[in-house]
Amino acid sequence: MNEPAVHLKSFVRTIPDFPKPGILFRDITTLLSNPAAFQETLQLLSSRYRNAELHAICGIESRGFLIGAPLALELGIAFVPIRKPGKLPAAVERVEYSLEYGTDSLEIHKDALQPGQRVLLADDLLATGGTISAAAQLVHRLDTIVHEAAFIIELEGLGGREKLSCPAFSLMRFTEE
Repeated sequence: MNEPAVHLKSFVRTIPDFPKPGILFRDITTLLSNPAAFQETLQLLSSRYRNAELHAICGIESRGFLIGAPLALELGIAFVPIRKPGKLPAAVERVEYSLEYGTDSLEIHKDALQPGQRVLLADDLLATGGTISAAAQLVHRLDTIVHEAAFIIELEGLGGREKLSCPAFSLMRFTEE
């Protein structure tokens, strides 16, 4: 698999034992705080999707907003937030999904997308695939087409890509055990 931004890995900080012992947290705030690295990240994504005939980018709360909103602006298309429950003021579509210990939910405004529109899902990181799979299910309920799911980082070895019902693209990969 091609890794188009391997040189940007040096801008991703690794925090051991966060949020719990045994986890290596891949922190993108150091990439975001470097204007040149953040700009290159957005340029790489923009060049990939410029001719994809997308109608919207759906960013998943909250770090997906940091990538999705500026990318949508660059591409001249809509940005649609996918939020945690209770954050959107109008009528919503909701999907519940399983976590390692319990469940969570995501919501989108029912009128945010039109049937047949092509959307890109955006988040900072692909790990186990639960959140992005739920987001794909959510936008499918609005009769849209998921072109692809885009990530800055993919954690290999956690099975996330295998759980997806849509194509996925990541700028860089880290191997996790």
